[in-house]
Amino acid sequence: MFTVQAIGSFDLPELAPYRTMRLQHEHRLQRIFVAEGEKIVRRLLESRLGVVSVLLPRKWVPEFAPLLERRPEHLCVFVAEKELLETLTGFTMYQGLLAVGRVPEAVTLEAALAASPRPRLFAAVDGLSNAENLGNLVRNCAAFGVQTLLVGETCSSPYLRRAVRASMGAVFQLPLVETADLAAALRELQSRGVRAVAAHPHSERRAVAEADLADDCCLVFGSEGYGLSPRVLAACTQAAAIPMPAHVDSLNVGSAAAVFLYEACRQRGRMGGVKRDA
Repeated sequence: MFTVQAIGSFDLPELAPYRTMRLQHEHRLQRIFVAEGEKIVRRLLESRLGVVSVLLPRKWVPEFAPLLERRPEHLCVFVAEKELLETLTGFTMYQGLLAVGRVPEAVTLEAALAASPRPRLFAAVDGLSNAENLGNLVRNCAAFGVQTLLVGETCSSPYLRRAVRASMGAVFQLPLVETADLAAALRELQSRGVRAVAAHPHSERRAVAEADLADDCCLVFGSEGYGLSPRVLAACTQAAAIPMPAHVDSLNVGSAAAVFLYEACRQRGRMGGVKRDA
């Protein structure tokens, strides 16, 4: 069920998450996030995540009514003119659709292992602070069938507004393990038969196509500037790189993740996480 409420300003207490959507620290403490754009708001409403409210131009209400009716919670749908909505972001919004969702409880490593059929394909991120890059990596994980993403203690949250936008809502479907010690989590995975393979461009290690990615493994990605921390790298059993000419330092982490994940799917006889016909 849902009710529609027209607004002419953002003074209502219920609209505080929209007024403060640039204050990501506050949202993280409240375990909420802002979704923006037609596709992302639609995917949030289709997901199992909790939804707090929706804010959009009135013309979109009939379009979203079937999804809103199916939601388990009673939602307040705030409607406003597009010009008012643009004051939230400070720039022109093409569609003007926003929603506030609830960050789900992170899964435990034990639960992730129990829920993942073999051969397991996990990914992990270390030191990744750029929200757009993290969102792109999340989208690639979803596209190539990653079963769980481990988010290290030095990473930004995949539920930052810009990360959610860059992931195109793929984060709503990807199980996340938020770990306070990524190196320890990788060692725990290896004790359970899941090898940690580092994507490490600054090394003399094997090329990604030569790495064994067909069995249970977790692909570990670091920041573009510094790569993996020494402690996380030491926790990996193997490292591999994407061969590139000498004048190119490295790829964007989202692009590098796509290459590694594609190779893992290729070795497993899968494309995009879906088994190909024989």
